[in-house]
Amino acid sequence: MHKYQTMYPATEYTDFRQMLAAVVARHSTNNAFVVKRDKTKKEYTHITYAKFQEDIRRLGTALLHTDLPRRRVAIIGKNSYEWMLVFFSLLCGDTMAVPLDKGLSAEEIVSLLARSESDCVFFDKEYYDTIKAYAESPDCRVKKFVCMDDFGEMDRLSAYLADGAARLADGDTAYAKVTLHPEEAGIMLFTSGTTARSKAVLLSQRNILANVYGMSRAQKFYPSDVNMAFLPYHHTFGSVGTIIFLAHGATNVFCDGIRYIAQNLAEYGVTVFVCVPLIIEGIHKKIMHTVKKQGKEKKLALGRKLSRILLALGIDKRRSLFKDIHAALGGKVRYIISGASALSPEIWKAFNDFGLTTVQGYGLTETAPVISAENVKMQRSGSVGLPLCNVEVKIGAPDSRGIGEILAKGPNVMLGYYADEAATNEAIQDGWFHTGDLGRLDKDGVLYITGRKKNVIVLKNGKNIYPEEMESVINALPYVDESLVFGKEKGDDFIVSVKIVYNKDYFAGMDRDAIEATVRQGILEINGKMAKHQYIKHIEITDEPMEKTTTAKIKRYKAI
Repeated sequence: MHKYQTMYPATEYTDFRQMLAAVVARHSTNNAFVVKRDKTKKEYTHITYAKFQEDIRRLGTALLHTDLPRRRVAIIGKNSYEWMLVFFSLLCGDTMAVPLDKGLSAEEIVSLLARSESDCVFFDKEYYDTIKAYAESPDCRVKKFVCMDDFGEMDRLSAYLADGAARLADGDTAYAKVTLHPEEAGIMLFTSGTTARSKAVLLSQRNILANVYGMSRAQKFYPSDVNMAFLPYHHTFGSVGTIIFLAHGATNVFCDGIRYIAQNLAEYGVTVFVCVPLIIEGIHKKIMHTVKKQGKEKKLALGRKLSRILLALGIDKRRSLFKDIHAALGGKVRYIISGASALSPEIWKAFNDFGLTTVQGYGLTETAPVISAENVKMQRSGSVGLPLCNVEVKIGAPDSRGIGEILAKGPNVMLGYYADEAATNEAIQDGWFHTGDLGRLDKDGVLYITGRKKNVIVLKNGKNIYPEEMESVINALPYVDESLVFGKEKGDDFIVSVKIVYNKDYFAGMDRDAIEATVRQGILEINGKMAKHQYIKHIEITDEPMEKTTTAKIKRYKAI
């Protein structure tokens, strides 16, 4: 095992109840959450770990006395304290949690409630009309509907908490005595895509907690950390991110929206930010826009060179050299974790030069989610780091470049897909989960992602084109917001094609012909650095962003 996979001590918990009890024993008075209740007056509620545990017991006790035959409970809503409270209450009571994508249409929500066979659904007020219409329809099979806000005429979370408190005061200890089954399915998550395309992934508490353990051995988290829970909780990257911080007694806060990221980072004194490349790239663009506006581009470039020289001598002066950049992000950010898709190597390097340590990770819903991650001791441009200490990775059927399908094995691998034995058997073979992603391992076991197996363009001459590799080069052009490389059919072969979304601000004042000429010249220059079979021969140009999943991945099948 590589020494950088196990740099820090950590406890491996068997179930959520055990983890919660251990954290409360050590950090009962720490704030588990800080919640802004009034944005105008900036009024905050501080929820300690002791309070979080008590609320879990109250809600769990109340739920234990409801008639839920299958004990499957869906949750839909924005990231909130209430969302995580419901989630923990279910798992600590041996009830299956079914997180649903808050970006789904009403039709899709109803479809997934039926597919998951949920008995109950917790929702926030934004979904009140959708849930109420479904509750009143003749096709409704859900028994209970609970609004997580004090809103509307249906059941309310506050009433359940009051009921649970009364039962506990009368000596009801049944919830604490519920036998947990951490090896069995406890969470059902639907993968990204339309209802017809999504799969229902079954995860256990052990899957999640094994991942928490692996991450805790490779990354340093402190009880004093403040994590901004930006990524959606219905996605494992978002929910497990918060669970990791909860396991360390840290504080979790919520973002007011994508426009308020920098403001919220400063407002809460955020130290660690878990996000996707789209957000990091947006922050970088704002930084560079300010630098350019102030005429400090040469000064910044000189500062980056100086910081690298000093670091090579063991002297770290990045926070003082780039104090204005740190101040713009609140002054306390020490760590940024990026996942879900590839981060531009240039931006990754810039952020690390600034002293905003930025690491990339890789995983899938089916692996709960992390397979590998960089850390402060093992960072390599373009990589996603070493596999976690409890995860094995190998490359299936590698080609001459060592590229093949990434296979993973470990206690974080899902139990299977719900009601889909064929898909489960295809995905897990001889204990190895077939990710569908392509990658390679270097001599030290560091993993590099080269693309999705299904996205590879296979030309008639047998040559393979890896779209994601080419997209990273195209996205480095200063006027490109996003790109998508694909194979366009031409006779019995494909021609390499690209769809480019350009930055309107960059081309302010230029007409369409001038914009197209600039973009085409950029692609021509890229072609000059590529192998002949990689030449891009068809270009589509637009200023309309491509449709994305809730973790900011382009929906390739729709864009194409």
